[in-house]
Amino acid sequence: MPAMILKTIPVGPLQCNCSILGDEASGTAIVVDPGDDAPRIAALVEELGLRVTHIVHTHAHIDHIGGSAEFKRLCGGEASLHEGDQWLYEHLDMQAQMIGLRATEAVALDARLEEGDRFDLGGDKLEVLHTPGHTPGSCTFVLEREGRQIVFAGDTLFQGSIGRTDLWGGDSAQILKSLRGKLMELDDDAEVITGHGPSTTIGVERRTNPFITGELRL
Repeated sequence: MPAMILKTIPVGPLQCNCSILGDEASGTAIVVDPGDDAPRIAALVEELGLRVTHIVHTHAHIDHIGGSAEFKRLCGGEASLHEGDQWLYEHLDMQAQMIGLRATEAVALDARLEEGDRFDLGGDKLEVLHTPGHTPGSCTFVLEREGRQIVFAGDTLFQGSIGRTDLWGGDSAQILKSLRGKLMELDDDAEVITGHGPSTTIGVERRTNPFITGELRL
């Protein structure tokens, strides 16, 4: 079976994890959260010999979507976001002011993400889970390939922690519902690419994450 390509690099001042998910046979790629450093991401896409078909966003905080407009100009691809984060997306300038980042333009969106949407990647499918809590429109993307799950969780789940809920639109009850009702239903050995910091697995977080086990409360 042709190889799958997965490259994750931290971008921007807040070191958002941007992932390039590619199929060697078709040469196509899906890019998750090009939040900054668009030329650097585009150069890596070119180095890998890939053609971007889709740009998907886990949510609309500026560190996850701020570089998308420039990246789309450089590499093409259809950009999409869940409608629950539309209002955040419309206030990127205010977000930038609040956290001291440079202002950035909004990417032209081509589609809205919805629960159950599936994006083709050389015969495999990247499926959308709506996992609100960190933001109203937060989404998680799950790829199943040869019996293995790879999870792109954005800022919903981290190694040993979970996403903040004290920012615009955050909801503690919702994020716990998303985590326990959706993410913790995935396979133990599912690899989780987090929005910031190191990767983990669903099984490790189910057993040891204090917010999921109930040792810590939001």
